[in-house]
Amino acid sequence: MAVAVVLLTIALMIIVALLAAAGAGKLARMDGATYPTALARAATAFAAVVSLAAAVTATLSALLT
Repeated sequence: MAVAVVLLTIALMIIVALLAAAGAGKLARMDGATYPTALARAATAFAAVVSLAAAVTATLSALLT
């Protein structure tokens, strides 16, 4: 049961990160950025969301144990 919750949480986190990356890429493209620049901004947003999720997870696990 616990493994299923962890896997679903990871999947949800990846979906949220992908949506943030898509939004950042679209906004960059609408701002007039080239495709490589928009892709770089999308990758940066994806990495930021994943890093934030990892930091929150580490903090919560330290507080709850």
